[in-house]
Amino acid sequence: MPLLEIKELRIEFGRGPGALRAVDGVSLSLEEGQTLCLVGESGSGKSVTALSIARLLPSPPAHYTAGSILLLGREVLRMTSRELREIRGGTVSYIFQEPGASLNPVFRVGWQIKETLQLHRPGAATDAEVVRLLKLVGIPAPEQRMRSYPHEMSGGMQQRVMIAMAIAAHPKLLIADEPTTALDVTIQAQIIELLQQLKAELGMSILLITHNLGIVGDIADQLAVMYAGQIVENGPAGQVLKNPLHPYTQALIDSVPTLGEGAERLRAIPGSVPQLSALPAGCRFHPRCGVVRPDCASESPALDWPVSGHAVRCPYCLQPAGLRTA
Repeated sequence: MPLLEIKELRIEFGRGPGALRAVDGVSLSLEEGQTLCLVGESGSGKSVTALSIARLLPSPPAHYTAGSILLLGREVLRMTSRELREIRGGTVSYIFQEPGASLNPVFRVGWQIKETLQLHRPGAATDAEVVRLLKLVGIPAPEQRMRSYPHEMSGGMQQRVMIAMAIAAHPKLLIADEPTTALDVTIQAQIIELLQQLKAELGMSILLITHNLGIVGDIADQLAVMYAGQIVENGPAGQVLKNPLHPYTQALIDSVPTLGEGAERLRAIPGSVPQLSALPAGCRFHPRCGVVRPDCASESPALDWPVSGHAVRCPYCLQPAGLRTA
């Protein structure tokens, strides 16, 4: 039984004809001890999908109109408020973007970590446990740092505090939403390495949300690519990165700069992710696709499995001529 299984999930904001469907038929599966990376440009629906796992989206305006979210075999969409409080932070923990905005500026970081412990592991809500957690995430002099306020710490240190808070309750699933966005490249690498270490030491599963394919190969077991509210490709990370099938995945990989190539310009995907109020007919990527066919503008492709364990939302991806033009 997978730790997390999302089936044909649909989430809309608003009601009636003007409702905006931010997540449209998303299906994902994550096994215990594995890392699933969900990638795509801003506006693809990644964060909305992640927040739905613990039903953190405010309702209204968000409405779960179809589908299922199974966490350890339990249906999240039918949980009571009390059951949701138990899984939030306990079974599922989040690391959000911008740690400086997520931490409370008027409380010391040690107090904020201890508050998490009091909610989910009250017997361990001690200074000694706070120090242990800070040491576990690589913060030097944790006995002193636990008395610091967030503004007295660097962005990388703040992110490590957020990770300490997230793992304090020994969650089964850690959801990291763009955890390296506001950090420089060196600190990004350190945070990714830290997540890998914690996953091995604590036996967690990780759902990592990112738009940076450059970090995916180092950490992911499974890779799902999202565009305009839909999964367009899904499979083992190594297989998807080595043999991307969907034109959007190919374009994302081509846009990652490579050392030593000497290219004068970075490759970019033309256009932008469509607004939810103006989604194109047919394939949602076709207005930006470099290998578009005439029927792409009228026929909406289904997510198919042309290769074992590797799904793609494009009927032309395995044609002999191939789609890749680069």
